[in-house]
Amino acid sequence: MSRIYNFALQITSLALQLIALFHPKIKLFIDGRKEVFTHLKKTFSKEDQVLWVHTASLGEFEQGLPVIEQLKKNYPAYKILVTFFSPSGYEVKKNSSAAHAITYLPLDTIKNAERFVDLVKPKLVIFVKYEIWPNYLKTLGQRKIPILLISALFKEEQIYFKNYGGFMRGTLHHFSHIFVQNTNSVRLLNNIGIKNVTLGGDTRFDRVMEIVIRDNHLAFMEEFKSDSPLLVAGSTWPEDEAILVPYINADNASLKYVLAPHNIKPEHINKLKASFTKQTVLYSQLENKSLSDYQVLIIDTIGILTKIYSYADMAYVGGGFATGLHNTLEPAVFGVPVIIGSNFKGFKEAEDLVEEGGVLVVNNKEEYHDLMTRLVSDSEFLRRTGDINRNYINKNKGASIQIMEHISTLL
Repeated sequence: MSRIYNFALQITSLALQLIALFHPKIKLFIDGRKEVFTHLKKTFSKEDQVLWVHTASLGEFEQGLPVIEQLKKNYPAYKILVTFFSPSGYEVKKNSSAAHAITYLPLDTIKNAERFVDLVKPKLVIFVKYEIWPNYLKTLGQRKIPILLISALFKEEQIYFKNYGGFMRGTLHHFSHIFVQNTNSVRLLNNIGIKNVTLGGDTRFDRVMEIVIRDNHLAFMEEFKSDSPLLVAGSTWPEDEAILVPYINADNASLKYVLAPHNIKPEHINKLKASFTKQTVLYSQLENKSLSDYQVLIIDTIGILTKIYSYADMAYVGGGFATGLHNTLEPAVFGVPVIIGSNFKGFKEAEDLVEEGGVLVVNNKEEYHDLMTRLVSDSEFLRRTGDINRNYINKNKGASIQIMEHISTLL
């Protein structure tokens, strides 16, 4: 199986280079990896002690951030390296101050893995949630470097638990310790002989708790919201906007609305703005505007949505009618009701909160209209629903503490 895997990687590499000629995102994927080794040579010396954290994309980076920040605080003599697999994560966070170096992870070939590990010489490696790269893990294991997998979530349909999954099952044995999110993951790993497992929960809860206690003040939001109740719709797709826009245009209540679309390209933003009959303003055009006169604010930038959620009285999280649900924890931590579309299966926190009643599911614009009518008119329902979300997050925080306690035995 190892030979088949490595041969498949070679074919994939060639195919990606061809696709990159026509696909901008794949071109970023290919081009961004060309200078990785040069960058690492310039950044790290032979004397440096390096802690390496690998994340697939932006969501996993946010998931690993509480641990990264604690590593920086507890081990200031070490340098932090963060790697990304996906351009969508790297391009957003490549200039972050969270680490001493942020790069792409070269493809998982034997040659790349050996060169990367020999160059970085990490004292500890942390993979976040899903990333399982056999050649990197084997190379690290051969050099007896401790490797942790954190906030992992395993399901029976994954290859590790199939009759034909022996090669990938073996790869899991390279991890020194695995911290998982739920008891089912513990059971599945134990059943294939992996006992070095701790039920540690999800570090994303620690991440969103940090969001609450920081300074979330935004002057433009103070002016825009004024004393009006506010719905914040984050990471919306056209399918979500088809639900939201008709209600907003027909709304005779005193609500105000912030929409932060997933796609902030000008053509989409301008089309979205034109769809509203209410007074609408773009974030990029706030200057010299009297914001209290507007009812709809469209956020055509990135990086401020989590702060905007702190002003919400209710929230809508996009993706549930499109490719997959975005982060429901970011608004939920502020103790407000969260509305989503029907495609939320596989997102554990959403499944939990739908069952508990803090996240509310709509299937169409009629259901959305009815739900909004209730949220606006029933203040007790609004408060009770938001409290469910706040209490759920408080109950599940603390995963980072367990992970850091384990790390203290390794460094």
